[in-house]
Amino acid sequence: MSATKRIVVFGGNGFLGSRICRAAVARNWDVTSVSRSGTPHWSSVTSSPSPPSWSHKVSWERGDIFRPAQWTPLLHNADYVVHSLGILLEADYKGVISGRESPISGLKKAFSPSHAGAHSPNPLERVREQGAREPGIEPPSSPAQLTYEMMNRDSAILLAKEAAKEGVKAFGYVSAAAGAPVLPSRYVTTKREAEAVVAREFPEMRGPPFMYDKSRGVTMGVAAMATAGSVVNGLTGGVLGGFLGAAVTKPLKADLVADAVVEALADESIKGPIEVPQLEELATRAWRKSMV
Repeated sequence: MSATKRIVVFGGNGFLGSRICRAAVARNWDVTSVSRSGTPHWSSVTSSPSPPSWSHKVSWERGDIFRPAQWTPLLHNADYVVHSLGILLEADYKGVISGRESPISGLKKAFSPSHAGAHSPNPLERVREQGAREPGIEPPSSPAQLTYEMMNRDSAILLAKEAAKEGVKAFGYVSAAAGAPVLPSRYVTTKREAEAVVAREFPEMRGPPFMYDKSRGVTMGVAAMATAGSVVNGLTGGVLGGFLGAAVTKPLKADLVADAVVEALADESIKGPIEVPQLEELATRAWRKSMV
């Protein structure tokens, strides 16, 4: 009998991350979630405020992705590590929800062409150039300081670096493809930069950077960004409905994507970007296995 697989999901308490945890539990894997808040707020990721039965089989850990000392011990003996963290708007989410910051302010930040202090596309180069101690990036002091460069790119590269050091077999990254009309260009470019750096810097670690799109012309990141259009449209009172167009409707169900993520991690032949047709094939394969 094969040994139990162990997976660590960063952002496991989020919309997609929680579903990845569920799919891994269904395979009887040892599952650990790492996030700033630990246990999910179930009403925000499921239809019920009560924790589902499978959640009791997950170890819900707290940890700041930018403070590796808090979570590197959790990577020991892990077979798979998944990065499902990301931000849609460069805004203080709590501020937007409570009314302290308007959704329009968040949109202005998000669609700015550049960000001061964005630095090199590779935080590892900053470590080498500056002779700085690891991880080579200062943690943000508040949610309002989170940028696409930090959250979508740098955090993924730092996590991949630590996972590689621990000998993790496969690293799953929630990426994005070019051409998303509803999302700021920097959302997409920072995802792609992370994908390129992880593949180049850590070739010994199998890395399926997950993508999905709609004919690659209308593309959204696979994480909770699957519902990004509807979230933005809701926050702005529907005023952006015409601009968002079809992107307001999520292209794929998060459960389907989560099943595909776990199936791809388990399949050693899967490498490189995975888009809609293959995601659907992987999810179907996973569903068939669950029926056996």
